[in-house]
Order: sequence, then structure tokens, then C-alpha cells
Amino acid sequence: MVYSLAGCGQKADPNAYRIYESSYYYDITEAAFVEETPLFAEDLCIPDSENIGIKKVDSSLAKSGAVFNNTSRKTIYSKKIYDKVYPASTTKILTAYIAIRYGNLDEIYTVSEHACDQTYDSSVAGLSPGDKITLRDLLFGLILASGNDAAIAIAEGIDGDEKTFVERMNKVAKKLGATDSHFVTPNGLHDEDHYTTAYDMYLIFSAALGEKEFYTILSTPEYTARFSAADNSVKEKQWKSTNSYITGERTAPDGITVIGGKTGTTGAAGYCLVMLSENSNKDQIISMVFDAENRYNLYDLMNQLLSKAG
Repeated sequence: MVYSLAGCGQKADPNAYRIYESSYYYDITEAAFVEETPLFAEDLCIPDSENIGIKKVDSSLAKSGAVFNNTSRKTIYSKKIYDKVYPASTTKILTAYIAIRYGNLDEIYTVSEHACDQTYDSSVAGLSPGDKITLRDLLFGLILASGNDAAIAIAEGIDGDEKTFVERMNKVAKKLGATDSHFVTPNGLHDEDHYTTAYDMYLIFSAALGEKEFYTILSTPEYTARFSAADNSVKEKQWKSTNSYITGERTAPDGITVIGGKTGTTGAAGYCLVMLSENSNKDQIISMVFDAENRYNLYDLMNQLLSKAG
């Protein structure tokens, strides 16, 4: 690489490698020139160690986890944040982010047979083939009810088919710096080749929180959607958050206000939760637990972690 020394008393080398223009050309960055390109992660936490604070809590309760103070950019806790984990339905954070960035929230989508072809034990929003529903309402069904049917309906509405949307997921993830992740579905149903890391999910979640609509949906405890069925009759669905802090089943530590979060559970992924809170100073706290053995361990560890962020 030839470096340009312009501004240091020497003329710029006309053959110098133009890193920002090249990165733009190859679709790595979104801006072509340095003055248009913010430093990567300038407003994010960058841990100086993979394991921080693990002796101060019962870190054995889950395979991986982290707590970041996004306001002070301080890493409060991290355990194996670069190790591969299965994200389960926390995948839907990325799906929602893409839908908000690239979709029209007021556009009406028609739900397909494929979107509704879910197993009996699948988490669904209760959609039916032929339903006509806005992208905005689908996002509430995606995040609050964790609807696997809503995820596929969104993917098909944005890109025409699930495969093309997943290609976009992987492309967007790389742009966000989530280079140790790979996605196969928009809903997170288990696949050996569908994985992430705690730090990658932090990058994805932080980006999503930058979207006003995502913040609104995430912080909504329950939502009633009204839309048209295939026969044009009016349907109504009420969706509630799956986050036990929001439902009142669990209480956060003193000084912590839970804003919202996304749960995820499969046999291979264990119990997972990615969450946004505020401490008593109104600092933005992002916390996450991946692969807890059961729901009790998930929330027990999360409470221990949040108590360190108060």
C-alpha cells in the first residue's frame, strides 16, 4: 500500500491507494470519502478483553453474555463474546432493522402460504394465508410475539423471497462489523450454519436502536393489530412482549429501568435475551445472555449483570 502524505509538506502520490473510495466501490462502506465516513464503532464499546467481570457474578449460568454502557462506552461484563452462539429468535433484531431501513412501514403485504407453514410448536403471530397487513404491524408481531410467520412475511415483502432477504441479512451484518455471524433464516429457527457472537449481536442491536421505529416497537409492552383477512373481513390480533421484565414476571435491580428486549429459545441455542435498559444516570445499557440452560438461569444471570450497571 502506498500512503499519501498530502498536508505534510509533500505532494500527494497520484498512485496512492484510495481506501475509502475502494471500500465504497466494493460496498464495504456507505460513503466514498473520508470526511463522509465516521470512524467505525466511534460511539460503541470496544472491549479490551474477551472476559471481563466474570468472577463478580455466577457466569456459569450461561455460555456467553455481556453488559455494555453505551453512554460511557464502558464494557461492564463480557464472557466469551467472540465465541459462536446460536441466536434463535434474537435473529429478528436484524430482520427488523433491515425492514425499517429498506422497507415502507405503511406498505401492505399479503401473507403467503409459505410464511404460515410453521410447526405446531413454533412461535407465531397467528397470521393466515391471504392476510393483508402493513409492514409496521408485522414488525410488532415479529418483535413482541416473536412471530416466525411474521419474519418470513417481512422477508418476502422486502425482497420477494426468503433466500434473497437472507443474502441481504448477511451483507448488512458485515457492513455493521458483525463479521463472525452467518444467517440462514429471518426468524432464527435452528440451523448449524446460522450463528452469531455476543459482540456481533451487540453491534447489530446498537444499529437497530438508532432507528426510531425500532426503539418504539421494542419499548411497547403490548399492541393490537387490525388488518384484512383473505376474504376482506377485519381481523384483530393482540401481541404482548415475551420479555419477563416487561410482563412483570421478573423485577429488575434497583436503579435499572428495562426499556425492552428480544428473547430467543431453541434446544440448541438455549435461552437467550438481548435487552435495552437505563440506569439511574439515564445511561443506555445493553445487556445480553446467550445459551442459558433454562429460563430461571437466564433471568437470574441477567439480574446479576444489571446490578453491576446501576
